[in-house]
This record gives sequence, C-alpha cells and structure tokens, in this order.
Amino acid sequence: MSLQDRDPARKPQRSLTSIRTPQRLGADGQVEDKALVLPPGGWALFDPFLMLAEDWFSTVGFDWHPHRGIETVTFVLEGEVEHRDNRGGHGVIGPGDAQWMTAGGGIIHSEKALGGRPVHSLQLWLNLPAAEKMIPAAYQDLAGAQMPVRRGPGFEARVFSGRSGEVTGPARNHVPVTMVEVTVEAGARFVQEFPAGDNGFVYALAGEGRFGPGEQVLRAGQVAQLSASEERDGVTELAATAHQPLRFLLFSGRPLREPVVSYGPFVMNTREQIVQAFQDFQAGRFGPVPERAPSVY
Repeated sequence: MSLQDRDPARKPQRSLTSIRTPQRLGADGQVEDKALVLPPGGWALFDPFLMLAEDWFSTVGFDWHPHRGIETVTFVLEGEVEHRDNRGGHGVIGPGDAQWMTAGGGIIHSEKALGGRPVHSLQLWLNLPAAEKMIPAAYQDLAGAQMPVRRGPGFEARVFSGRSGEVTGPARNHVPVTMVEVTVEAGARFVQEFPAGDNGFVYALAGEGRFGPGEQVLRAGQVAQLSASEERDGVTELAATAHQPLRFLLFSGRPLREPVVSYGPFVMNTREQIVQAFQDFQAGRFGPVPERAPSVY
C-alpha cells in the first residue's frame, strides 16, 4: 500500500513489548508473598511510573511508614484494605476499588488487611515532577462501582483516570495518567487511544488476548510494555482482541524526563533531597505518627 493509499483517519498503532511473567519473591516481614510487576530502577523505561508491586498479605501488612515525592495508586483484587494516614485520610477499599494517595512533601500512612482477612492487591508508585515534589499530601478513594464506564460491543472499560473514548475518569492528577480496567468478551475487540508521547503498560488479570498489529499474545499473570511510538505528537492506539474472556489493567502516562534518586520510601531528584527527607521525617516535620487506633469498620 502506498502512502497516498493509507487511510488518513487511521491512527498510528502501538504494540506490546517485553512480555513477561513476574516472579514470586515469597514472604517478607510485611507480606505472605510479593511479586514486582514493574521492578524499580527502570526509571527511563517506565517514566513516569516507578514500580508496581503485587502483594498477598493478611496479619501484618504495611504499618505506619512515610513517603515523599510520589503518588501511590493501590488497586484491590481480593479482600479489603484499610488505609489510614496522619493527614486525616481514612478509608476501606475492596475488590475492584482503588485509592490514589499523593505523598507530596510528606505523609505517614498504614495499609492493613481489614480484620486480618487475606488481601491480594497491586500498588503502583507514580513519580511527581520536580516542581510538585513538595505539594500538600492528599488522598482519594475511587470505588470501582462508582467509576464511569465506557461500553461497546463485547467490552467494558472502567475509567479511573484519564480518558477512554468519550469517558473521563475522576482521579485528580499531577501527572497526566490513564488508568483503565478493561473486560472483553471472547471474540470481541477493544481499542484504547493514547497520546503519542506516553509510556505505558498492560497487566493481564484474567483470560487471554492478542494485542496490537503484531497480535502479541498476553495471558493472565503477564505484563507487557507499550511499544514506543515514532510519532512525538498526536494520538496513537492499542487494539486488543480476546481469545478467552479477558480482563486487564492498562496504564499510560506522560514521561517527566527528570533525574530520579530513590531510597526507601522517598523518591526525589537529588541525593541531597533524599538526605533532607530523612532529616525532616526524623525531626517530625511529616507530622506525628498516629496512635494505633482500632478500625471503626
């Protein structure tokens, strides 16, 4: 097909790359099992996403701990997670729900399995731009049942952040991010548009499908990166066709292209800023560590 024959309405297509199955890491002092879906350290590769952890926990969970310089996005697959923080945030999220926490200049929070019952969850760390590292902390509960849904022949896309088709999610963002939970019936097709410059990834939660013009197969438990676009501006798209009933999470975001220095729960732009974060936390500038109050639920 010559250039003059190409359909001008057809958007450049994205495909999937680096398809893999995250390795289970086993138990540690907080969880019964863990996998790093997006391992930390690939800053330029996943920018603005820093890491994605998959956790299975019940009796311990994540006791009071600080963060600075990031946002955390938690999505529950099974069980119920209770969040508390020292800025007044408190909520319980269950299967299909998400929470979007902005650590900004400093927050101390805990995430526990409600009633000690088993939890299976995902937590994404999202970088904040240098100019907004020290913004005030904030917390959003995003109940899956209340999220706007884009529906089409054989598919539903629950939009937490960004857009899918004409549907816009309610999450308040400091970095433009798309977060969509998609279910596709066997034989049906779903197409998602992205800004051409976005990085992104897909994590299959159930079923099997083929993605992009290369029809790469993605199965439950596998994660894949969005291919880079040759276009710098405009809109690109990714198509998915389900072989079996398919469920996946899809994220994309605008790269920050800034230095990343990470140590423990803090992500900043320089080593000096990391040292300052530890000093501020130890001096009580993140606020007091809340007392271990029992759940009201």
